[in-house]
Amino acid sequence: MKEKEKLIIDRKTPKGEDGYKVFSIRIKEDTAASLDRIAKETNRSRNELINILLDYAIENCEVRN
Repeated sequence: MKEKEKLIIDRKTPKGEDGYKVFSIRIKEDTAASLDRIAKETNRSRNELINILLDYAIENCEVRN
């Protein structure tokens, strides 16, 4: 008789230990509408899009004294 394969379920990573931090921000309604439009056009979530845009901005930011 063939032995059944076991179902392995990994433990869920506790919040805050997945490399992401959750926080809220206030943005203009026009900015939110633009994010929603771009998210829809690119078939990405608003969260994913914001991360892409923030990563780009941080990498291309120059602080002047």
